[in-house]
Amino acid sequence: MLDAPDDPRILDTPFAEALSDRYLVYALSTITARSLPDVRDGLKPVHRRILWGMRLLRLDPATGYKKCARIVGDVMGKYHPHGDASIYDALVRLSQSFALRYPLVDGQGNFGNVDGDNAAAMRYTEARLTAAAAELMDGLDEACVPFRPTYNDEEEEPEVFPAAFPNLLANGATGIAVGMATSIPPHNVAELAGAATALLDDPAVSVDTLMQHVKGPDFPTGGVVVEPAAAIAAAYASGRGSFRLRARWAVEPAGNGTWVIVVSEIPYQVQKGKLIEDIAAVINDKKLPILADIRDESDAAIRLVLEPRSRNVDAAVLMESLFRLSDLETRFPLNLNVLDADHVPRVMSLAEALQAYLDHQLDVIAKRTQFRLGRIDDRLELLDGYLKAYLSIDEVIRIIREEDDPKAELIRRFDLSERQAEAILNLRLRALRRLEEIEIRKEHKVLTAEARTLRQLLADPGKLRGRLRDDLARLAVRYGPDTALGKRRTEIGTAPTVTAIPLEAMIDREPLTIILSAKGWVRALKGHADLAAGEALRFKEGDGPAFAFHAQTTDRIVVAAANGRFYTLAADRLPGGRGFGEPIRLMIDLDGATPIVAVFVHAADSRLLLAAGDGRGFVVAGDDLLAETRKGRQVMTPRAGAALKLIRPLKPDNDHLAVIGDNRKLLIFPLADVPVMARGQGVALQKYRDGGLADALPFRRADGLSWAMGGSAGRVRTESDLGPWVGPRGGSGRLPPQGFPRDNRFS
Repeated sequence: MLDAPDDPRILDTPFAEALSDRYLVYALSTITARSLPDVRDGLKPVHRRILWGMRLLRLDPATGYKKCARIVGDVMGKYHPHGDASIYDALVRLSQSFALRYPLVDGQGNFGNVDGDNAAAMRYTEARLTAAAAELMDGLDEACVPFRPTYNDEEEEPEVFPAAFPNLLANGATGIAVGMATSIPPHNVAELAGAATALLDDPAVSVDTLMQHVKGPDFPTGGVVVEPAAAIAAAYASGRGSFRLRARWAVEPAGNGTWVIVVSEIPYQVQKGKLIEDIAAVINDKKLPILADIRDESDAAIRLVLEPRSRNVDAAVLMESLFRLSDLETRFPLNLNVLDADHVPRVMSLAEALQAYLDHQLDVIAKRTQFRLGRIDDRLELLDGYLKAYLSIDEVIRIIREEDDPKAELIRRFDLSERQAEAILNLRLRALRRLEEIEIRKEHKVLTAEARTLRQLLADPGKLRGRLRDDLARLAVRYGPDTALGKRRTEIGTAPTVTAIPLEAMIDREPLTIILSAKGWVRALKGHADLAAGEALRFKEGDGPAFAFHAQTTDRIVVAAANGRFYTLAADRLPGGRGFGEPIRLMIDLDGATPIVAVFVHAADSRLLLAAGDGRGFVVAGDDLLAETRKGRQVMTPRAGAALKLIRPLKPDNDHLAVIGDNRKLLIFPLADVPVMARGQGVALQKYRDGGLADALPFRRADGLSWAMGGSAGRVRTESDLGPWVGPRGGSGRLPPQGFPRDNRFS
């Protein structure tokens, strides 16, 4: 067969072109017939076919249930030729109250739960339609939507539902097609009805006005949306964005001054069992030491109990930490990508989606009105014939008894249509009584008035909108905030301020002794060692101490280099006290030729004096020294030939600064004359003809200037009369008082 070049079944086509054409067909099928919902009824084909099949099985809300296996079999055999598992999964989701804000299927049996457990097999479960699904399909028998043949041309199915219930935005939708996706959160029906009414009255209504009705998503599992109002408005205006959703929690007393946190609602589409496992892993991995335990006390309602490590834990800090470490906070994306009335996929704004729904409803109302008007006209035609017959009942009876072709004679004699003549001939004898004539005249009068009203409705677009406005008002009442199903579940909260989580929340607070040797080897001993006793301070041969101080595991350690660059290390990440530690230059990007000037514990809200060897310096906030990366932060930029020499912490009551140079000249001036900077060279603190800066000391002038006298007694001398040495910043100074140390150091 393959050797026959003239065989019409053989197509000579480039492989790439054939693949492209076939993939395009597949992509279009996925987009239009599988993954994206229709903007008019918010349904994908599989959901529409399930509901249609259940309607034909007469599974109305007031009737009994039928086995899901029967429903799936009918849908698969007649309308949806795909696997039964996929159809049943879609049916199960339509019945889950934690998946759909307004379930469209009323299930009986095990249909899964929020823990993530699967539903029972379809042979064990039963289902019927809900009132919302009935509203979605109301009017299907009134020629208001188009029908199309099924896949085998044996049946018909609706292309779209009349959708008096705004299912697209009420229940939302998610789906992944080829090259595009959709993600629509559920909303409150009463709010949607209010927004649709506002849009019906003013097609140019703003997003801000719509948001006065639609506050935001309304998820079936509740929770709190903490997205800023401006971000919500921008998402609805463009059809793209996201909503930050948090669990609802509260603090409950547990007796004896203790308390626990109770989580009563979790974010949408988060499995409770998986969430508990993740939080338990956080506890086991000690990522959040202030959290001691989690318990699941849920029954029909969710109740997760979080037990803090101690009563002194801040509940807000604990929850902020959990929001960052677990799915107690999630983001639900908004991508309002739908198929419009022409089956073209596009992203719509909230106003465009509501307008498409309104346009569909106006079209449905007009077609249902036209259908009803056609039925009335048909009935009036018959009633007109009956009335003619009653006016000449004796003649009608004579014609029926004596004429060979009574039908033709009736048409000729009374100017009747064929339908009217046929109806008269089919009348029963009992219908010829006088009472029946009276009833026909009443019916004729009522139908004539109704037909007149319907024609006025079709002729006036304003009246059509008024009818739709009334329908929306009734919808808002049925799903109002005072009803169990219509009450808003998701709170629209305030956006949380972005705050740094204290390290104490992530790390167990334990004492440490930080030791840095002269050759740059760093280690952290557990506990606060006695720094005066030298047995704990062991070093390699040829090495010795440089810096040693007490800290906590929650502290951040600041390392200052002579080039003015500052580095930050986490105390809990430093190598342990076994051995001699590790080279600090492996932890930060600092070359071996640049000496380390200082190593100290960072203190929040602190201020420090930075001074270079050439006598220039400035005051810097302690938080401005912290670096996020191992490259550090350049804070001081010393001039050529100079280097950062000393760092002095400032106390709140320090008001003066004493500086002394290598030339043994002392100068005192107000500390306020030194500027506060985040980066730079600084200003001249003291002028030198020879040498440079030797030492500096911030102090309170009222307390006098003190310095150590030296010797084993530890005597300290204080000079109270400082007038001779006080001068303007940048001066040369004069020789210090008698007894000042010869090494030109204050301590």
